[in-house]
Amino acid sequence: MGFQLGGAILDFVVLAILNKEDKYGYLLTQQVREILDVSESSLYPALKRLQKAELLKTYDHAFQGRNRRYYSITPLGKQKLLEYEQDWKQFKTHMDLLLEEGEPV
Repeated sequence: MGFQLGGAILDFVVLAILNKEDKYGYLLTQQVREILDVSESSLYPALKRLQKAELLKTYDHAFQGRNRRYYSITPLGKQKLLEYEQDWKQFKTHMDLLLEEGEPV
């Protein structure tokens, strides 16, 4: 997908991916980049911001002699994800109507 959208959509995508299971940084980056055109230099500050807002937490886990930093969604992050889902459904409805009827709602 080639959309370049603001920080809210990036937050939404990150939280949605982590809602299923914890991910280490590289894998999370790859999965986000399958959906959004975002650079690592944009993603990691967003992850820090989400941590600061207590929507994510991190922990390290050893893998083949090295530590991997894992990201996990918090209960507050799950609540925020629900808000994003509601906003997305409303946005999608408006976009579908715009595309079908050619005029904004």
